[in-house]
Amino acid sequence: MTGAAAPLPLVIPCVDIQSGRAVRLLGGDPDRETVYFDSPLDAARHWAGLGAGLVHLVDLDAATGRGENRGVIQQIAAELGGSGVQVEVGGGIRDRDTAEELLSAGVHRIVIGTAVVREPELVGELIRLHGPERVVVSLDARGLEVATHGWAQGSGLRVADLTPSLADAGLKTLIFTDVTRDGTLRGLDRELMRTVRRLWTNTLIVGGGVATLDDVRLLAEEGIQGAVVGRAIYEGTLGYPVTGL
Repeated sequence: MTGAAAPLPLVIPCVDIQSGRAVRLLGGDPDRETVYFDSPLDAARHWAGLGAGLVHLVDLDAATGRGENRGVIQQIAAELGGSGVQVEVGGGIRDRDTAEELLSAGVHRIVIGTAVVREPELVGELIRLHGPERVVVSLDARGLEVATHGWAQGSGLRVADLTPSLADAGLKTLIFTDVTRDGTLRGLDRELMRTVRRLWTNTLIVGGGVATLDDVRLLAEEGIQGAVVGRAIYEGTLGYPVTGL
């Protein structure tokens, strides 16, 4: 008798917001953008209309200190949440007040990045207040060195330096992004994905480089639960919703 098949990796559409528009950046460089929708709300509606149950929003301006897009993010969370579509938000969430404002505005879960390095106690505090289902950590890295401040700065810390304390804080879901491949359509780095899978044994979502159905198959083979995907589904190298595995 064989066991049940493992669930298919979840492909999460990403809406990156810069200067009020839905864009994708090449390698995280804010000056190398491609605009896909003039309205981030239209982008979010597009993916929800295709069946997305979860949409990943990133406030690139807040992440890089160039401003913020809080109003449109709250609008997206309210509209999509009203139709049963969950929204998670990252970018510039570096203190409790910002996190609380987003969660109270209907954001299903917040994604903490730079603050993991600068304010490490924040993750545990938010998990205690809101539960592990509403707090996600994103470790964005070049190789295995964690980058901060919208990927503009190296932290001097490696993924392995942070994962034990995150597990101890009660974190359940980790997003790992390969900054060097983000927006490049180069495909996933299998060895890097395998290494991060060993370092994080709870729910793992990855980003950076997903290009085709082969990358989704790789996730399934490595036991990775999902991926945040942008350019591949905007440009059609990976169909959405994903079929054919």
